[in-house]
Amino acid sequence: MVADPTPIGLLPRLVAWRVLEAVGDGAYADLALDREFKRQPMPALDRAMATEISYGAIRMRRRLDGWIDRFGKVPAQRQPPRLRWLLHVGLQQLLAMDRVPASAAVSTAVELAKKERLASLAPVVNGLLRSAARAIAAGEQLPLPEDPQARLALEQSWPDWLVQELWGCIGAERTQNLAKASNLTPSLDLRVNALRSTVDEVLAAFAQVGVLAAPLPDQAFGLTLLQRPGPLNELPGYREGLWCVQDRAAQTIAPLLDPKPGQRVLDACAAPGGKTTHLAELMADKGEVLAIDRSAVRLERLRENAQRLGLRSIRTEVADAVALDQLEQQGQLFDRVLLDVPCSGLGTLGRHADARWSLKAEMLAELVELQRQMLQQGAKLLAPGGRLVYATCTLHPAENQGQIQQFLQGQPQWQLLETEQTFWPDAEHGGDGFYGALLGYPGGGGGGSPTGAGGGANEGAGAAASGGGAAEGGGAISGASLGAASGAGAP
Repeated sequence: MVADPTPIGLLPRLVAWRVLEAVGDGAYADLALDREFKRQPMPALDRAMATEISYGAIRMRRRLDGWIDRFGKVPAQRQPPRLRWLLHVGLQQLLAMDRVPASAAVSTAVELAKKERLASLAPVVNGLLRSAARAIAAGEQLPLPEDPQARLALEQSWPDWLVQELWGCIGAERTQNLAKASNLTPSLDLRVNALRSTVDEVLAAFAQVGVLAAPLPDQAFGLTLLQRPGPLNELPGYREGLWCVQDRAAQTIAPLLDPKPGQRVLDACAAPGGKTTHLAELMADKGEVLAIDRSAVRLERLRENAQRLGLRSIRTEVADAVALDQLEQQGQLFDRVLLDVPCSGLGTLGRHADARWSLKAEMLAELVELQRQMLQQGAKLLAPGGRLVYATCTLHPAENQGQIQQFLQGQPQWQLLETEQTFWPDAEHGGDGFYGALLGYPGGGGGGSPTGAGGGANEGAGAAASGGGAAEGGGAISGASLGAASGAGAP
């Protein structure tokens, strides 16, 4: 352990190095970073620096390896892992953090090598980083392949297979835009609890403590933070349950269902609960929201968040969503069903820095089959006249439009009630990528309460949802298997 890292700024770089090591061994980036922060308390500025280096270096792993390949005697993939990750810490600062002097990026990496059991390799660290620093200062770039797909993979630090997969099914332009968006710092959006406050009241409370925020134009209860204010649970209104964290795209899904007070609602992949609590708020906390998830730990987080928000209509149950036939056997039906299904999370790669490396090509077919089963089983639980939303935070057609087309072909009595919603993230509009489809069962699209509670459908629900998306990561592989969203509350 470094005795006194503050004078030369070793501590945030040491934390970043440890996070990169953990992710290289299979850990989720956000969980690894949280563990390090609990292990080693540090000032807010150091936490911010550790976070920036960690997430940036994880996203840019392939490009950083390219610089190691260029100046190292041994290719990056054959370097000792601890040395490779330490070089990534230094290179990320040289390439992406202009405010850090090159001399500091190099000297701190060398010092860490000496203090953290890599003393014999300190000359390697020094030589490679100094060579890279000179090249970067001279404006040199990595040589890029002529093939456009290979060039995009190196430029945006994506796996070759992922570029090839999306290039073939969504086209070159959208693949390029999605790859670029995945390397931007994601927006930090909040949803105001309409049962306890208003957007204007929360903005005023933030302004009093100097936190810059603005309302989201297309979200009635949404706002976005214009700066990174430090720990979110220390902001005004958090402990009082006046708001929770939820991406602007995810905020459009619950309104699609248009839940009414007194209705029964099923959220079949609920944790960590951003959409679940939104449903309860839209129902004025009257009725029942049954929140199912296979993870008891994640459901406990949901319960804690619901309690903080003052919501009592939510009931949780640990269960596998593909085993929904038990509810069917019990004769249970629901006015509204939300299937925020596990997916590849391709719309949230910017939010989950390690997801692009954890996702494998062979996982796609498995996910598509799981989604198909969940849609079939979830549909059996919707009462006549009800509404079902199938949502993902991916942009792969096989997981989205393909699923709905196949379902409707096999269930001709079902109807697509509104045009499918797709949100493509980009630098101008922010937000995660999403897909959502609103389906109706025979008897009308929400024109009544099939289980005897609540009223008719809000005809404006679809209009309110346009341009948004389902991307909180609660049901997504990127939120569960590939790393949960960080921050206070359920995104």
